[in-house]
Amino acid sequence: MKGNQTRLAVRLISLAGWVICLALGLWGWKLGIFTSQEKLETFIAGLGLAGGLAFTAFQMVQVVVPVIPGGLSCLAGVLLFGPMMGFVYNYVGICIGSLLAFAIARIYGKPLLQAMFPQKLLEKYQSWTQEKDRFARWFALAIFFPVAPDDFLCYLAGTTELSWQKMTAIILLGKPCSIALYSLGLTVLWRHAAGLLA
Repeated sequence: MKGNQTRLAVRLISLAGWVICLALGLWGWKLGIFTSQEKLETFIAGLGLAGGLAFTAFQMVQVVVPVIPGGLSCLAGVLLFGPMMGFVYNYVGICIGSLLAFAIARIYGKPLLQAMFPQKLLEKYQSWTQEKDRFARWFALAIFFPVAPDDFLCYLAGTTELSWQKMTAIILLGKPCSIALYSLGLTVLWRHAAGLLA
């Protein structure tokens, strides 16, 4: 019963996150900040430091409670704040969120993962956890390359014997590459799509 309640709570939070993101997206579109570079720059400049801090916090939260795909939020950071500061805000928020997910899973264990993620996903990566050294290697590769469900793997790491020192090193050293690849790749696609629609 408790597991069902946790699962329902996670789904409701995710749904609420999607609704908020949709509402903010429609609001931004109405203001023209998603269709005009000049309006976007004016809007961000008006927020000052608070805008960067708010986005960093959003990135942190969306790792702990996945609301939208991480790649899309990385793209948003670059579009909102430019390549350099967008990368910084993405990196700081995602790293903090990843370590928080690890800490939460270390406290609540596998029952939390069973409530938050599909059983097929758990079964797919369960073999990684059988050997401590093997998990650390595969986990590091998955964090370095943007191809695996990073948020889930950070939770999964919290249920293993992976040390805090290794976890922190993997996240801090592995995330820059994947964030940069996501940001660069999706920015190119975004600009290409915008050019086709113009």
